Amino acid sequence: MRIALNGWFWGQMNTGSGQVLHGLVRWLPRASPDDERWLIVPRQAGHVGDVSGWQVVRVSTPFDRVHENLAKVWFEQIAFPRACQALDVDIAHIPYWGSPWWRPCRIIVTIHDLIPLLLPGYRGGFLQRLYTTLVAHTARRAHLILTDSEASRQDIIKHLGVPSERVRTVYLAADERYGRPIPEEELQRVRERYGLPERFILYLGGFDTRKNVPRLLTAYAHLVQEGRHRGVPLVIAGRLPSQDTPFTPDPRRVARDLGIESWVYFPGWISEEDKPAMYALADMFVFIPTYEGFGLPALEAMMSCSMSERRERS
Repeated sequence: MRIALNGWFWGQMNTGSGQVLHGLVRWLPRASPDDERWLIVPRQAGHVGDVSGWQVVRVSTPFDRVHENLAKVWFEQIAFPRACQALDVDIAHIPYWGSPWWRPCRIIVTIHDLIPLLLPGYRGGFLQRLYTTLVAHTARRAHLILTDSEASRQDIIKHLGVPSERVRTVYLAADERYGRPIPEEELQRVRERYGLPERFILYLGGFDTRKNVPRLLTAYAHLVQEGRHRGVPLVIAGRLPSQDTPFTPDPRRVARDLGIESWVYFPGWISEEDKPAMYALADMFVFIPTYEGFGLPALEAMMSCSMSERRERS
């Protein structure tokens, strides 16, 4: 079988779609070693490196140096399907909500969630809503839709009007590195690199409004005020918002307003290779979003904490 994979999010590991794409590139050759595979990436994508089992194809758009959003739409709707036709592939997989209207082959699209459709605060302006309308229509034309959870599957069936037999749930899995033992020297290196306290409660993720970080800080503030936090600080990890807005409230300002800034640490962006140790070092991981298609950080934390418990028992 000849398979093409949309690689728009290549190198964008700060996004869920980027992490899913990199995982597919690593694992698909192991699952189907006899297939031929092409990873189709935009011309401006960074260094691809060694992607064993894949042939890499770079394609251009007229908007590469003009406008990123227009380049993305052109890539999805014209450049990617045109490359699929030229390569004579059997199946094209788009691992995010952005499938093409034109179907030169069998189209499989992964829709992780319907956030831009269901949450008013995420609908954006006119152009964003126009794009959501476009990808909703193109998703209905896909031969198969994959999604991460049964909740998202039911949302897709209900709100996109897709027949249930064309929507399948394929659960995400944490990367294998989260299930490996972590040497003590690696744990110490990560603790020192990010200035982590000896004990801490961890949040690791984004800061847009559905992630509910201000409510987490408010709950923690109640524990501090009542003396029930047992001296265990809260670590809020991840790339902090560049602006303090209602959509991305700055947790540093929230902590100051609540009078708990001395109990909250902000180590910033955590590199992918350091995340397993970060989870393993924490006493507790907290994750209380108001909406998630799946919520992979919770699964990553469960795997890492399981390995940490095994290490302590041994």
